[in-house]
Amino acid sequence: MSPKAEPSSSRRSAWALYTLLSVTFINILGFGIVVPLLPFYGASFHAQPWQMGLIFSAYPIGSFFGEPFWGRLSDRIGRKPILVFTTLANCLCYGALAFAPNIWFAFFIRLAGGLGAGNGSVVQGYIADVTAPEDRASRMATLGAAYNIGFILGPVAGGFLAKPSAGTLGFQIPLLAASVLAACSAAGIALIVKETRKVREVDPNPPSRWAMISYAVNHPVIGRLMLLTFVVGFAFNGIESVFGLWAQHRYHWQPRDVGLCFGIAGLISSPTQFLLTGALSRKFGEARMLAVGMVGTAIAMGLQPFGDGGWTTYACMAMTALCSSVAFPNAGALMSRSIDENHQGQIMGLNNATGAFARVAGPQVANLMFALVSVDGPYFLGALIVAPAILLALAAGRAAARV
Repeated sequence: MSPKAEPSSSRRSAWALYTLLSVTFINILGFGIVVPLLPFYGASFHAQPWQMGLIFSAYPIGSFFGEPFWGRLSDRIGRKPILVFTTLANCLCYGALAFAPNIWFAFFIRLAGGLGAGNGSVVQGYIADVTAPEDRASRMATLGAAYNIGFILGPVAGGFLAKPSAGTLGFQIPLLAASVLAACSAAGIALIVKETRKVREVDPNPPSRWAMISYAVNHPVIGRLMLLTFVVGFAFNGIESVFGLWAQHRYHWQPRDVGLCFGIAGLISSPTQFLLTGALSRKFGEARMLAVGMVGTAIAMGLQPFGDGGWTTYACMAMTALCSSVAFPNAGALMSRSIDENHQGQIMGLNNATGAFARVAGPQVANLMFALVSVDGPYFLGALIVAPAILLALAAGRAAARV
């Protein structure tokens, strides 16, 4: 059973949770500030299209390696020092990106930034450490809501602060703003967050990372949930990456129309995660709600090509975000129940690395299908890929009940 906070420290625990949520918020806010500006940022260096592809891919590649590394290390030496270090590293990378002299420096800085920002597994491990199993879906949902809010506000802040007409210098203000926010987040962790790994003995002879990978892949619950994370992330990030081009091709949408659609989807999913996900999970069970979320996601992806460019298109995107917001916190909570307490960070890191790999592979396949097969192809492919995840969710739930 996970340790619970003493009454005298409940206020401090609440502040610690809010600070951890700010880490997630700052990570995705910085990501959201930077990503919409990258095409213009690259153009200021006269970058070629393939170089811009590298810039986009560098961040998730860094996260792919960072998530399991930081998660494993936090199991050994504690959550707090890793969170402080990675958040400061992210701060430095945003600052360095503001003064990158050329596109290659920018690539390596983005790679390092993804490595530093790959601390989601540490945050999830901390939440699992201090939260009772029956409340984890609700806490994971709150974490997801912080992610969505950062995703909504990031592009808005980046677009407001950037001055593309000034060339490379025009991108320094939003990048430095992201750097300052990360520094504030690191200070909050150092001053407020209490270490959790001291409450129990850490394994002095932990298994190797390869042994843990084999354990995770072959585990009846963890292995299925990792596969679900990949296939759904592959499909969702694929359609997300082509949505702007698809909407422009089908409906002649402008960037503001695309941004409005994403904003509406985020505004719908965030309150759902705050208010409904935990209650639904407690009432119907984590595995069932995960499966329901997969059903809705598959239906929404499959219906998207039949939209009219008006309310139906907004509704399908909002339904995709809504169903994902119901589903994924349950995947994290269900997985945390099946992980040994001394390996929460490492297994969560492996799962997040799987998601990072999906963020690299999904857009590549979706863009190829969009260009070479059909403009609607990524959506039909996404629905076909997500559909089997319904069975994975139910199978993981049955296996969890037997463990």
